[in-house]
Amino acid sequence: MYIKIKDQPFYIQSTAVLFGLVLLVYVMIQLADILVPLAFAAFLAILLNPLVNRLEKYRVPKIISIGIAILVMIIAVATVFYFLSTQIVQFGDSLPMLQKKFQSITADLKTWIQQTFGVEVSKQEKMLKDALNNSQAVVGKTVNGLLGTLAIIFLLPVYIFLMLLYKTLILNFLYEVFSEENSKKVSDVLAETKGAIQSYIVGLLIEMIIVAAMNSAALILLGVKYGILIGCIGAILNLIPYLGGIIAIALPVLMATVTKDGYSTQLGVIIAYIVIQFIDNNILVPRIVSSKVQINALMSIIVVLLGNALWGVSGMFLSIPFVAVLKIVFDRIDDLKPWGKLLGDNIPTHHMGEMWRNRNKRKAVLPQQEKQKIEKAGG
Repeated sequence: MYIKIKDQPFYIQSTAVLFGLVLLVYVMIQLADILVPLAFAAFLAILLNPLVNRLEKYRVPKIISIGIAILVMIIAVATVFYFLSTQIVQFGDSLPMLQKKFQSITADLKTWIQQTFGVEVSKQEKMLKDALNNSQAVVGKTVNGLLGTLAIIFLLPVYIFLMLLYKTLILNFLYEVFSEENSKKVSDVLAETKGAIQSYIVGLLIEMIIVAAMNSAALILLGVKYGILIGCIGAILNLIPYLGGIIAIALPVLMATVTKDGYSTQLGVIIAYIVIQFIDNNILVPRIVSSKVQINALMSIIVVLLGNALWGVSGMFLSIPFVAVLKIVFDRIDDLKPWGKLLGDNIPTHHMGEMWRNRNKRKAVLPQQEKQKIEKAGG
């Protein structure tokens, strides 16, 4: 006999939910090498699907249409990498000079710490060495994440090609998995998911280009070396919600510290980036990044951190669109609507407890009013 989980006591519900979450997280961690490329491929396949459909309308064969769409994507990515590589080469030429200046600043900092706090230079070096040894595991994890990202890049074209080729088969499977009376809900979820992902990714790309231009212009005007490279890297880091912006500010401040005397440039960089972040968060994101992806700030930070713990750098990029898809699904299922509201950005004006208290007060007042009316009528 089928029993709904909501009819069970709370401790049974919570145990079942926690067990399901633990099992899901365990599977996602164990199968990360397979699931991460598939997740990226699915998002990019949805993004390229309109181009494939347009080419097919012009009677271009399906396989050739998919090949052209993937080729356009590869050319766009290669162009960005070529531009960044030319900037990195210029940065590499000045690396010995920057390293020498950085060592000089570090030596001055150690001397200042010794004079101010009485900590010997040898003890500072030991503490720094211990910190570096403790961070080796983190560095190793980051390197593994980067190597995994490179593996994803080579697998992506294959996965995208196959997903676009078997698109109809995958859609039919999704419709047939659910009962016929749910076909309307499935259709709505798929349509909203496609629209949200396409709008979100396109919006992010446009936002990244505008932020890169603003970052680069600000750094060039402030006289920071390699302003274009650092500005573009900051725009890419800005794709990681909230956390990426903090790292993006640290890079130009560090470069200004190494290449310039005094602290006026660093202060200018911080002010410029605060202004850019304000423009980005209050103008670009609401207007350019699709409003269909409405995840509140608290949930955004939590899911980005969870994504990093789960799949590293790849998980941080995938977390927001993944949760946006979950919200679309939650909003369409009655029992899961509270979870959709929790993820959403709509803040209610009153909480449920206050509404219930007001309702109970009205219930208590009404009998008293009725009694007063009867007494007046009798008098």
